[in-house]
Amino acid sequence: MTAYRELAPPAGLLPVVACLWEHDVPPGHEQRVIPDGCVDLVRLDGELVVVGADTGPVVVAAAADRAASRTSGIRLRPGAAGAVLGIPASEVRDQRVPLAQVWPGAGAALAEALDAADPAGRLDLLARAVLRRRAERDGLVAAAARRLGLPGARISGVAADLGVSERHLHRRTVDAVGYGPKTLGRVARLRRLIGGGPAPLAERALAAGYASQAHMSDEVRRLTGFTAVRFLEDAVLTAA
Repeated sequence: MTAYRELAPPAGLLPVVACLWEHDVPPGHEQRVIPDGCVDLVRLDGELVVVGADTGPVVVAAAADRAASRTSGIRLRPGAAGAVLGIPASEVRDQRVPLAQVWPGAGAALAEALDAADPAGRLDLLARAVLRRRAERDGLVAAAARRLGLPGARISGVAADLGVSERHLHRRTVDAVGYGPKTLGRVARLRRLIGGGPAPLAERALAAGYASQAHMSDEVRRLTGFTAVRFLEDAVLTAA
């Protein structure tokens, strides 16, 4: 049994940070991470890394011959990663990159400070580091993410509502999130499915915005690596 906790970010970080989080991991534990439209800064096995936006499932396995450990991180909202990192978010898509490579002037010093801090102080250090970036979430992408999170949303309609071309929306979303509106829409549907509550699977699929149960099954397997039935057995909606 693992303990995963999400904490609300400081008020000054609410526009760009979804949550701070901690995860107590026992030896040999396997954690399946699914796409959520977010980028995280994570202290993992003593190293501070940028976890880019994933386009598919990633399984992280803890060594069986090591003691239990605590992983901590800060999750950036969709549309905030490009500004916080200072690079197009697509450059870290589907990757785990040492923060020192992304923030050459500050990443290494922050990693050293985290090593010296006790567990309770690490999240505060991460939050302060992001606050010092004085980054602003891309407002256009944030608005698009909200609209793509609605059942029946179409990229063409979202772009038209926002007064931009689909090409412009795609470019801004790739820079700010890491991938384009099409993938972001698929992730939004998956999150609606998770949060849909108990109901027959076909009803949940339609309520989440899938064209059919078969459409839902295909996308769930692509994004999670599981069948929809297996995935929904213990899926929990995380902050994003």
